[in-house]
Amino acid sequence: MKIGNREFDVNGKCHIMGILNVTPDSFSDGGKWNNVDVALRHAEDMIRDGADIIDVGGESTRPGHTVISDEEEISRVVPVIEMIKDNFDVPVSIDTYKSNVCEAALKAGADLVNDIWGFKHDYRVAELTARYGAACCLMHNRDNNDYDDFMTDFISDMKECVSIADRAGVSRDKIILDPGVGFGKNLQQNLQVTNHVDQLVKLGFPVLLGTSRKSMIGLTLDLPVDQRLEGTLATTVIGIMRGCSFVRVHDVKENRRIIDMSEAILAS
Repeated sequence: MKIGNREFDVNGKCHIMGILNVTPDSFSDGGKWNNVDVALRHAEDMIRDGADIIDVGGESTRPGHTVISDEEEISRVVPVIEMIKDNFDVPVSIDTYKSNVCEAALKAGADLVNDIWGFKHDYRVAELTARYGAACCLMHNRDNNDYDDFMTDFISDMKECVSIADRAGVSRDKIILDPGVGFGKNLQQNLQVTNHVDQLVKLGFPVLLGTSRKSMIGLTLDLPVDQRLEGTLATTVIGIMRGCSFVRVHDVKENRRIIDMSEAILAS
């Protein structure tokens, strides 16, 4: 799979998407990187520690988050994307579900569109992704957690995301799917979709697992957000064993080590 100018082996290898939230209110690291120079240094640290993609987000999407204007979000992400592209040879992802933000980010050099609504919130995001030849990550999401049969409905929802991408002209070799841990699901559903993420892998697209420091871990282990590293690492190992090609994480160094160790064992 090609993202930006880099080819990714998505068969039997797991790659890291490093999280760079340039926001004041993200659930885990809000306010830490919302300055261009500080953000650039953090991107450099993540690349050094083994990040393969840097995911730039300008609006918190935690439960109960405050929606900001397109203009505010653009002003946060575009300078950071431009600085990363000017200084590093690494693919950059834009974490947004808004077409105006998506277009500004793609013009600034973003290589991948990471849409938490899987193209269902704003169909123009799919059209822009196709027009710019960008890769995309389509995440499962709902505004409720009412399902007739959870895994059946979940797979059906994901197929709908792919259909939207198809209609917009997005090349299938540019699509990544994300099970959406923490979105439109209760705790048991989050645990279930993590354990059975291989059912999503069977659709034939690379899968990204994003569990880093999330409430599933906090609720399971009864731990605050700054003590969820070990829980995150456990989910990364499960993801590798279930066939995931990407993980989206805050703690790059530790995840890089556990991925390398897990892959060495699985390859033996």
